[in-house]
Amino acid sequence: MKTAIYSNDLSLKHDTGNGHPETVERYRAVSAALKANPLENWVFAESRPATKGMIKAAHTGEHFKDVEMAYANGKLALDADTTISMHSFDAALAAAGGVCGAVTEVVEGGCDNAFVIARPPGHHATAEHSMGFCIFNNVAVGARYALDRFKDVDRVAIIDWDVHHGNGTQGIFYGDRDVYFFSAHQYPWYPGTGSRGETGYGRGLGSTKNLPVKANTPREVYKRMFAAAIEEISKDFHPDLIFISAGFDGHRDDPLGQLLIEDEDFRQMTAIVKEWAKRDCGGRVVSVLEGGYNLETLGSTARAHVEALSSDSD
Repeated sequence: MKTAIYSNDLSLKHDTGNGHPETVERYRAVSAALKANPLENWVFAESRPATKGMIKAAHTGEHFKDVEMAYANGKLALDADTTISMHSFDAALAAAGGVCGAVTEVVEGGCDNAFVIARPPGHHATAEHSMGFCIFNNVAVGARYALDRFKDVDRVAIIDWDVHHGNGTQGIFYGDRDVYFFSAHQYPWYPGTGSRGETGYGRGLGSTKNLPVKANTPREVYKRMFAAAIEEISKDFHPDLIFISAGFDGHRDDPLGQLLIEDEDFRQMTAIVKEWAKRDCGGRVVSVLEGGYNLETLGSTARAHVEALSSDSD
């Protein structure tokens, strides 16, 4: 299988300041791990910035304008956790645009699947606000782009295994029956959302599923619950494209989580999602980096995930 890997060094210019966990070194760690001894079926590509229209498909015009003008207006943070610098707007456009580029590559058949080294991450950003290190919601922008641009993409699934609940993504699609959002996350934990009772509303009722997991849940138990949830979802929802919000802060050594997942578990979870994609949508998967804050483990964990994406055996 051929896997596209999207990135843009504008991510290096998103300066969050000393001591912030969402550091530029995260991008360097993942990039270095993938570019050292790359597999023959990996194709590296530069992320192009998203357009204003791409962003506004998932966010309000007011939010786009606020982010665009924030630094010029003297803002150094978009919320208590989301600090910015002079080039943060450009980095955020490149992160979201990388997902749209990956969607095009996968849907048009240039590659079987893709991984986007997106920084800043995105899944906490709501339609109206930045939040939790996230400026624009990269996966949501990519999902809207796929649905709006490609005639053969009518339904998409988003699988979020970050240790934190993807509240922003859930909120953007909470009333949408064409986007199925599934999140497996530590609970209770930041941002405090993601209970089992949150299942969507209106036309989207039943198109959201949350799997709240207690801290220190044994990894084998976590994987069984994850596999069972995917099996249940896939019986009734048949997507044309699957996204992964690939947060690696569920790793047992991550400082911002209390789960016990290891690299091999991420490989197996990737294989589970790939098998669903193989059955329903020709294997089309776009994975997007979210969290992961242990600089000693992040690179190897991300590489394990991408190796599993590009493996011919599930």
